[in-house]
Amino acid sequence: MGYIPPYALDNLKKYAYKGVDKSLLSRHVLNPYWNWLVTFWPTWVAPNVITMSGLCMVLLNFATLLYYDPGYLTEREGAEGPPQWIYFTWAAGLFIYQSFDAIDGKQARRTGMAGPLGEMFDHGCDALNTTLEVILCSRALNLGRSWWTVASQIATLANFYLTTWEEYHTGQLYLGVFSGPVEGILLIVGIFIVTGIYGPTFWDTPALEFLGLQDVPILAKFAQGRGLNEAFMAFGAVMLAFNIATSYFNVFKARMSNHQNPFRPLLHLLPFPASAAIQIFWLSSPSWTQSAIINSPLFVPFLCAWGLQFSHQVGRMILAHVTKQPFPWGDAMWVWSLLGAVDANLPLLLNRPPLIQHNMHNIGVVVFITLGVSFVSYARWCTLVIGEITNFLGIACFTVRKKDLTGHWRRAASVDKIMVGKKL
Repeated sequence: MGYIPPYALDNLKKYAYKGVDKSLLSRHVLNPYWNWLVTFWPTWVAPNVITMSGLCMVLLNFATLLYYDPGYLTEREGAEGPPQWIYFTWAAGLFIYQSFDAIDGKQARRTGMAGPLGEMFDHGCDALNTTLEVILCSRALNLGRSWWTVASQIATLANFYLTTWEEYHTGQLYLGVFSGPVEGILLIVGIFIVTGIYGPTFWDTPALEFLGLQDVPILAKFAQGRGLNEAFMAFGAVMLAFNIATSYFNVFKARMSNHQNPFRPLLHLLPFPASAAIQIFWLSSPSWTQSAIINSPLFVPFLCAWGLQFSHQVGRMILAHVTKQPFPWGDAMWVWSLLGAVDANLPLLLNRPPLIQHNMHNIGVVVFITLGVSFVSYARWCTLVIGEITNFLGIACFTVRKKDLTGHWRRAASVDKIMVGKKL
């Protein structure tokens, strides 16, 4: 039995991508560059190959982090950290990722391969990139092992969840005047470049002194001694609040225009805070100030497991969108993480030691098993869903091929020519 029921498979043929891009930077600066860049790709290269190539650049960035700083320490903790030139490679890798992510749809239209599978694949890579960039950017900002990095993870995933939730209920992908895929990524590229020039400790510079506002009483009262990195986190919180408001406004308008209850979609926001609360509860063991996971090399594997579970969660939302299925409320991996969180917090809940996670070795075993199970679960889901969609629509995933009328795989252009001839 597959993930997509027969009636939902039929809906794939009715799917059509709709998007709204209000970004001035995207429309007037980057889009001409993207139109130029896509012409360098031969039409025998599948659009999903371009998407995957971009993700591989980010994975390469992540690999250099693991090589130079496997403990994910900050200079404040006495660690030497990656060489500063590495941050320039992170900036280049992320910019290439953004460029490839922007032209895969253009390549799909050039090759006649546009469809729901491309959108799902694109969003899936974006979801994976989200956590990877949180880890890399937090290292560049000299936040490292801290609750600030956790807060960054929550805010970034929340923005992505909001965008997916909004698209599910409106049928359109909205990119505002400041969006994560455009301005957000370029902002992180800028952070990497600044870190490459001045080093991560630059971001510990008190923000008020850097801006010359240390003598403003009301600012000094609330922000005295706060670094530029913490100011960046505050900016992220403001942008999250703005995105929540604009996303719901778009959903509200769409629901009202279709004479539907505009408040019911708010219930579909609940899965994200519920899943995030489970992860936070686990991280809070044995206490908020002495988190066993945050204050150890297990922090990065834990964040990666969390990111894979999130990718699975939003992937199911995107699948529900393109196949017009009911909204997916939960995920089986939540149960696994909840058991881990409960076991770690048994001293708080039942005043008894954890059954399994009673020392760092066992905590490490549980975290890495969680990472492995999360990876296998998500990889299996992706493989099966891609297989179902390609077989039903007759459109290949990583090659420019389609099924002809006899069910044989052939070059997409030849199949499209045959189909046009039959219509005529």
